[in-house]
Amino acid sequence: MCGRFALRRPPAEIARLFKIAGALPNVGPRFNVAPTQDVLAIAFDRAKAERRMGTLRWGLIPSWAKDTRIASTLINAKAETIREKPSFREAFARRRCLIPADAFYEWKVDGKTKRAFAAVRRDGAPLAFAGLWERWRDEASGEMIRTCAIVTTEANATCAPIHHRMPVILDDAAHGRWLGEEEATLDDLSALLTPFPAGAMEVYPVDPRVGNVRNDDEGLLQRMESPALL
Repeated sequence: MCGRFALRRPPAEIARLFKIAGALPNVGPRFNVAPTQDVLAIAFDRAKAERRMGTLRWGLIPSWAKDTRIASTLINAKAETIREKPSFREAFARRRCLIPADAFYEWKVDGKTKRAFAAVRRDGAPLAFAGLWERWRDEASGEMIRTCAIVTTEANATCAPIHHRMPVILDDAAHGRWLGEEEATLDDLSALLTPFPAGAMEVYPVDPRVGNVRNDDEGLLQRMESPALL
């Protein structure tokens, strides 16, 4: 699964790296992004034929949902079932996005102990999670809420010793197809949802403070000399 991640790069740098046009959201660095919080997301504006960046609430609310409570159960979408699940199949076909990150966190469970780890690209480039997004209107207030989920797949050999799942991380060549800039069938899109190459990633132990969502500072991403117990 993917339940926490970090993005310390400013929106201007993300815009340059991902070739984004238009106004940018005014957000600061985040070192412990958690479900139900707003996240930066990139989508393709077909009318203007350009990539745009904004914020989405993490935890997908399907358009048919009666209320927002379902969001807490839909933070991730399994790549293996994304085409069949009613909660995700429409978004998979029509509303896909990229969610940039610098690292994601995972916990290794060993008996009664848990150790926190960060997973990053070895080349220092940002991660681009495959995401889905939806619009949901609150009938009572009329408010339109835009939400998202992160697509996950089985872990690669680097991440598997920590957890059996990981977010789908798309390389640069796949961004246009996933966003809808290029023609692609559902089979083409499904073929993108594979584990990121193990040799291109690194996993290292981090401060167990990351387990508390109230902690959000750069120290959470620093490498620890040895895994810390939670």
